[in-house]
Amino acid sequence: MKISRLLLAISIICLVGTTACKRDKAVGPAGPAGADGAPGADGAQGATGATGPAGPQGPAGPAGGPVGPAGPAGPVGATGATGATGATGLTGATGPAGPAGATGATGATGPAGPAGADGATGATGPAGATGAKGDPGPAGPAGPAGTTGATGPQGPQGPPGNANVQSYILVNQSVYSAGLTKLNVQAITQAIVDQGMVLVYFRNTGSSGAWFSIPYTEAGNTITIYDFGVGYVDLKANFSQTNAFDFRVVVITGTGLTVLVANHPHLNLNNFSEVAGALHLSN
Repeated sequence: MKISRLLLAISIICLVGTTACKRDKAVGPAGPAGADGAPGADGAQGATGATGPAGPQGPAGPAGGPVGPAGPAGPVGATGATGATGATGLTGATGPAGPAGATGATGATGPAGPAGADGATGATGPAGATGAKGDPGPAGPAGPAGTTGATGPQGPQGPPGNANVQSYILVNQSVYSAGLTKLNVQAITQAIVDQGMVLVYFRNTGSSGAWFSIPYTEAGNTITIYDFGVGYVDLKANFSQTNAFDFRVVVITGTGLTVLVANHPHLNLNNFSEVAGALHLSN
């Protein structure tokens, strides 16, 4: 029903348009009458009149059919030629240097490389200054004996000897408050112990002054002869001091003691100078 109404409206519009067009054109002359009163033939078609104005837009027709499927994609076009490279821009100004970074930790030491080849021997340097004179070397072997010289004149009579007296100096000795200080003197034999005499004197190590006899006392410090025997003398001290004293031990045989007392009845044995003078000992 709706379609019929639509077609009817369209037909009316077309008829009105056609009528309007015919009114604008002159009708052509009628053709001559036919024989026997029959209608004559149609005259020639007159020229087409001008197109009249368009009628109003009719309602839209029904929607068309469904959209067809998309066609296949066309092939990719060829890549165009590369354009020319543009000019290089200007280099920007260098910015200020940043602050120095903290020193990094020291890396592990790498393995030692192989030893290089020995270098060429360098030129000999100038001779150094002469060093200080060294200590004398050991004595060489004795040379052959020379010929005996002529006998010289007899000298004057010398002072009495001290064949019965021996003197020993022991340096850098220590004394101790605990126990005894032992001095080793090989000249003290059993005969000395039985019949002879042993005298002991001391002074500070490095001193060249007088010798002090033992026993000795000063400012509460004492050193005494505790005893003596074959090969030794024992000293007793009430204080300790290391490497501080030189000791001089005089060993007199029994015969020498008799001669000493007989020749020097008032000899002071505590005075080393008097003893040394009587026994002809060197200082």
